[in-house]
Amino acid sequence: MSNFPAELTGTWEIDPGHSTIGFAVKHAMVSTTRGHFATFSGTATIDAANPEASSADLEIDATSIVTGNEQRDGHLRSADFWDADNNPKITFKSTSAKLDGDDLVLVGDLTIKGVAKPVEIKWEFNGLAADPWGTQKAGFDGTATINRSDWGISWNTALETGGFLISDKVKLVLEIEANKKA
Repeated sequence: MSNFPAELTGTWEIDPGHSTIGFAVKHAMVSTTRGHFATFSGTATIDAANPEASSADLEIDATSIVTGNEQRDGHLRSADFWDADNNPKITFKSTSAKLDGDDLVLVGDLTIKGVAKPVEIKWEFNGLAADPWGTQKAGFDGTATINRSDWGISWNTALETGGFLISDKVKLVLEIEANKKA
């Protein structure tokens, strides 16, 4: 049985001005490099009484990567990583949902570089609020860990001290504020 309020039932649209879709990956085996996408959209349809019937989809502009280093951003857009010229969109479309305690896990297909693979995104519900203009808002934090090589993203270089420059493991971080659609 879920603890989701009945008001959560309905269709929600991501508010990109108050949301972050990003990632974190180990660099040189000693630090974490973070990035996010500036352009994305998505919706979720939620059934508070039956959360397993909920669904979501997300579309990310692969060219909108921001890591704080333009040279790195260009490399990430290149064929070495997600080949944004030929694959301008990264997408997620849920195929099922399940409860994990108070969290909802959406299972779906993540498509990067034209390759679709199943991923589980664990969502924590942060609450509901109405903004001063009467728009109903909901907050969610989503996380997943993927292996980038599963999507054919395998560029790397060996380090003199052992190991590799970039970890295969990538943590996806989705901090979402959504607006309820009428």
